[in-house]
Amino acid sequence: MAESLREIRLFVAAYEERSFTAAALREHGTQSGVSQHIRKLEERFGVRLFSREKGRVTPTPAGDAYYSRCVEMLRLQEATNQAMMMFGHGVSGDIAVGLMPTMTRVTLAPAMRRFIKDYPNVSIRVVEAFSPILTNSVLTGELDFAIVPSIPGRPGLKTQHFLTTHETLVSRMEPDWHLKPVKMKALGPVKLILPSIANTRRSLIETYIASNGVQIERMLEMDSMMGTLDFVAASDWRTVVPAIMLAADIDRLPLSVQPIVDPVAPLDLVLIEPSRQVIAPPAAMFLELLREEAERLNQFWAGYF
Repeated sequence: MAESLREIRLFVAAYEERSFTAAALREHGTQSGVSQHIRKLEERFGVRLFSREKGRVTPTPAGDAYYSRCVEMLRLQEATNQAMMMFGHGVSGDIAVGLMPTMTRVTLAPAMRRFIKDYPNVSIRVVEAFSPILTNSVLTGELDFAIVPSIPGRPGLKTQHFLTTHETLVSRMEPDWHLKPVKMKALGPVKLILPSIANTRRSLIETYIASNGVQIERMLEMDSMMGTLDFVAASDWRTVVPAIMLAADIDRLPLSVQPIVDPVAPLDLVLIEPSRQVIAPPAAMFLELLREEAERLNQFWAGYF
């Protein structure tokens, strides 16, 4: 007997959450119902799909194979629905996207203005947060997609490259420093403000510092990007900021922005979306506008790195 789409979603949820209880919560069911469904599948196929140990379920190779095919079925069903809906009306609907502060400061506004003008019947919600929160929101289906720093692959996520930018060192305004490449190792001990460990960039920056002999005199944690820039502008502290974030108004900021070189510190941004869904046409259109604006702003730094 063929499974219904509801039953397929239950299996996919159990696979991605690694928990029957979490799968039930996600799909608005019961733990016993999910467990019973998985057991019936295993009886039908004559093979274990999950191993159960100490309250955690782990997919078997058969479970891995079944999951990949289930995801293909869900994406095909979603694509079919979207194709049929396009016959009935123009672009409309609701979309929700997640962006890290790197993207919201200068990339979001121009993309949003263009999107609202071209697609007035689409309601859009933008969530700004760090990558762990955005990743979980994409996994649960709360967001159509998110842009985050490159992360390890996770079940339930489809990931693809969005843009490569670079890190810059930001200090109070010193005309002799501004836009001049800097070797952080050559600076001597520096006072540095970094984001907290909740920000994926923190571990990337710390790895760069440790690998390249950068000396730290003191360090502060601040998760407010605008607050950090204001503090840096009026002190002898410095911070590390993605280049794309400062491209639009770099000549109006009371800050010195220096490309980090020898070696450079690239930052790969990726698009994440639920693997079981096909991105909706309105979301795909907004994504394309974001990509165009990000590439335009990033072009300012061509030749600096």
